[in-house]
Amino acid sequence: MEGSVTPQPAGGPFTIDITCFDGQGNWSSIQLQDILFGDVWLCSGQSNMAMAVSQALNGTAELAASVNYPNVRVLSVKAEVSYTPYYDLNSTASLYHPWAKPDPDSLGVNAVENYTYFSAVCWFYGRDLYDTYKVPMGMISTNWGSTPIQPWSSPDVFNSCVENATKADVTKSRCASETEKEFEYKPYFKNDTVLWNAMIHPFVNMTIKGAIWYQGESNTFLGTDTYSCFFQAMISDWRQKWYAGSSQQTNPLFPFGFVQISTSWVPQFGVINNYPVIRWHQTNDVGYVPNAGMPNVFMAVALDLSDPESPYGAIHPRYKQDVAARLVQAARVVAYQEKGVIYQGPFPTKFNVDSQEETIDVQYNNKGSGPIRLVGPLNNTFEVCCSNYTECQENDTWIDTTVTALTGLYSIRMNYTCEDLDAVAIRYLWSDYPCTFKNCPVYNQDGFLPAPPFWLPLDYSVSIGNSAVKFGGFKFLICFCHVFLFACFYFPLGRY
Repeated sequence: MEGSVTPQPAGGPFTIDITCFDGQGNWSSIQLQDILFGDVWLCSGQSNMAMAVSQALNGTAELAASVNYPNVRVLSVKAEVSYTPYYDLNSTASLYHPWAKPDPDSLGVNAVENYTYFSAVCWFYGRDLYDTYKVPMGMISTNWGSTPIQPWSSPDVFNSCVENATKADVTKSRCASETEKEFEYKPYFKNDTVLWNAMIHPFVNMTIKGAIWYQGESNTFLGTDTYSCFFQAMISDWRQKWYAGSSQQTNPLFPFGFVQISTSWVPQFGVINNYPVIRWHQTNDVGYVPNAGMPNVFMAVALDLSDPESPYGAIHPRYKQDVAARLVQAARVVAYQEKGVIYQGPFPTKFNVDSQEETIDVQYNNKGSGPIRLVGPLNNTFEVCCSNYTECQENDTWIDTTVTALTGLYSIRMNYTCEDLDAVAIRYLWSDYPCTFKNCPVYNQDGFLPAPPFWLPLDYSVSIGNSAVKFGGFKFLICFCHVFLFACFYFPLGRY
């Protein structure tokens, strides 16, 4: 049974009585109790999104404090595959827990033993949004460890990116847990879209405020070269599917946030595998979001939230509160339209090169990120490509630079030596494990937001602003009721 009601101001709880006529002279009724009107966010990805609240730093205390947030509601989906799209979920077979108020049980105090758990990042993000706006939040956790991006994508995404990928690239990944204590091993994927079918498609008829995504580690060894295509296409496709599925009530450019991945299982300084490549692809090979190819997209940089001593492996940092806080900071601008909020880490807009003196002035953006601050070690962080060509070639040499000074609120000067070659490109933090916890070189002035990694030509110049932030102006409500599952939420876009 599905239905909708007139949009209501955010708040609650309410009781809603629904009466239905089947057209054959029969009437039935249902009463929905403890209903809130607010914003619904979908949270998806692989194991860093799947990590339970109990596994985050100070998890026990966080679970105990969750009861103080009755106006945040949580729904957690079990890991499941399907060869055909689901249109609904069964609470027993498909859900760890149906819609519930947060408490140690619904958030997974015994996550390891009974798999009744909730995503830590999803919970902290919803909690912090509620603290910021005092608007009820409905948080949906639907994720699976060790999964690449491909099975989360619909057939339409595959059709748009298939020329860049082979069937072997996208079907050979095993649904093995990155944290074996949490999930059982599953067989190889036999269908490209099995997670889209089972764990995303059931929600496309629901009106949502937006989505957040924490995934990419598995694509460092699987389909790396096509990640940029798949990620951009998946975001666009999800938006189209939700807009159509919710009868045009979901914003066709709904806000989409993601976490730029941290580090690998065995972090070692100076090692360059595919982690920096995936970080770059996550931004559509631009380095920052939102951008022209990824409008209304926001990002939390996490490469400085490394946790080598994590009992779940270094690939799984426990600092999920920091991840969520950075996501919320960006969502305040991109999703909730706040003005004057610093929401991006510093990103270069121009490089001034003096080839005679062999110096480079890195000019950072003064919109969105504010003045810069130097924090961590500067060696082996900024590198210059020395080449005989105008563009950096695969076999060219990258040499370390020496940062000499801050030359203003928004610029850094460094020296380099290319001998008889020309400096043609510059990269920053281009390695799997570039810095320790909150100790990268460049941050915004208060030290909260790190500068993201980049690989850019030295003739690069760009103006960074909020032009790729798109806002809707309509209001919408979703009230959906199924045999096992129901919730009611209101979304006034442009409220803030």
